[in-house]
Amino acid sequence: MPENTPPESDPFADLYGRLPDPPTGSRAADAPPSRRAAREARRAENDTTAAGDAAPQTSPARAPESRTGSPQPTAAEAAPRSAAAAADTARATTAAGHAAGTSRTGAAGATAGRGAVATSDAPAGPRRGVAVDAGTQPAREPATAGAGSAAVATEPAPGTVASGSLEQLFTGQTTTHEIGHTAPQPTRRRRRVGPWIALAVVVLLVGGIAGGGFALWNTYGERVQAFFGGGEPLDYEAGQATGETRVTIVSGDTGESVSPKMFEAGVTKASNSLYKYMVDNNVAFTFQPGVYKLQQQMTSEAVLLALRQPENRLNYSVQLREGLTLAQSLDLIAEQLAIPRADLDAAVADPSQYGVPASTLEGWIFPATYDFDEGVTAQQVIDTMVKRTMQSLDTAGVPEGDRERILIIASIIEREARSSEDFYKVSRVIENRLQPTNQETFGKLEMDSTVQYGAGEMGSGSVSTSEEARNSDNPWNTYMYPGLPIGPIANAGDLAIDAAMKPADGPWLYFVTVNLDTGETVFTSTLSEHEKAVAQWQAWCADNPNSGC
Repeated sequence: MPENTPPESDPFADLYGRLPDPPTGSRAADAPPSRRAAREARRAENDTTAAGDAAPQTSPARAPESRTGSPQPTAAEAAPRSAAAAADTARATTAAGHAAGTSRTGAAGATAGRGAVATSDAPAGPRRGVAVDAGTQPAREPATAGAGSAAVATEPAPGTVASGSLEQLFTGQTTTHEIGHTAPQPTRRRRRVGPWIALAVVVLLVGGIAGGGFALWNTYGERVQAFFGGGEPLDYEAGQATGETRVTIVSGDTGESVSPKMFEAGVTKASNSLYKYMVDNNVAFTFQPGVYKLQQQMTSEAVLLALRQPENRLNYSVQLREGLTLAQSLDLIAEQLAIPRADLDAAVADPSQYGVPASTLEGWIFPATYDFDEGVTAQQVIDTMVKRTMQSLDTAGVPEGDRERILIIASIIEREARSSEDFYKVSRVIENRLQPTNQETFGKLEMDSTVQYGAGEMGSGSVSTSEEARNSDNPWNTYMYPGLPIGPIANAGDLAIDAAMKPADGPWLYFVTVNLDTGETVFTSTLSEHEKAVAQWQAWCADNPNSGC
């Protein structure tokens, strides 16, 4: 078909200017001046050549195979291509050959006259089954030209076809906007996140260790410093004393037993402040029983001085702690108020005169600090203490008919529990064991504190009962008789009475204190779990002899 001069509005004219240079991937607009001259020469030649002067280009029925063995497209496959596009491609190739004269590899280019098509070193486009790689220098085939002969395009090496070629455009693999653009660079491999995760784990571990060490130091730092003689002093500074408090000293108290009392009352800075001061300064002191009025935040030296002054001893005051029996309470009252013990025994002989529906006042002498006027009688003292118990029962909402029963349960709680939380759990254990279904299974309440009371071992200094006590036949032996004991076993405070009225929710049937120093108590609902806790307590006792086991 004769060549025609392309019109000015030819849509492919702009396209040719945007075709990339195969070796560099640059567009025609960025090509060297020699290539621009070639295009101008091609246009001038097209203007001077007459229609029909050019010899028609013949296409082989089948292009020779490339080095990779891939077949060239057949005539049927190439049919959709327009004749005008093929002619324009041939003219562009011929003009480039005239202008350049030689190939990029340095070999002489094939001469072509009118009617002959020169072979170009530009790739013919991607081949099916062959990978492309933009910007790679293509391999060159020898060019043959002649009138009437078929022009065979040079085959590029596999993987060297530039992006944005005409064949990609015609086959739909690219668009006119992408022609001439450099192939996108492969994305960089993302940095692995493994090292960052490892770093985060290390930071968390170090932070956890530091936080744990900080918490331990806050809890035990002062003790450690005191043990090694460092840190803050164990005594308050002189001049800090303020307020007022009371401390009860009983017969047999020494510096070692009085020192914790002073700390609990807020008098001294640490539980061993007074005792350490006496040891370090070789102070010998005899503590007289009584209730003493002291200040808070005193120095140990000032405490000993105040205890020597008679005006600080309250002759008509008495202080009773929780968990004392009736006999122990009467001993303290007689000692601190200077009332004969016989007068006190006579005052408690008839509970009915105080409105108590029981055979004894055990559990009805409320633990508290009392101040009396000079000349107070034994009966007045007991009446004041019984009324204080009724006040606590009324505050807890105990019905009048249940007072004795609640005091029995509260007295057991007072002797068995170690912490305020344990008070309500022990109350639940007692209630669970008193249920009819559980009584059929277990049969007994089995509280060591009641057995000790019935056998007279309350002051033995041991939390466990002897074999003789368990075999003792008395109405307080809950290993021998079902249900609650016949009466209270000690005086109970406000907390124990409230716990007896409001037991915690739980299925517990057993409990055992596994550490007598800290008061840690394990509550369980099965016998096997309880036996494990008992073994834990026995192991602690073996490691801590003479600790009250």
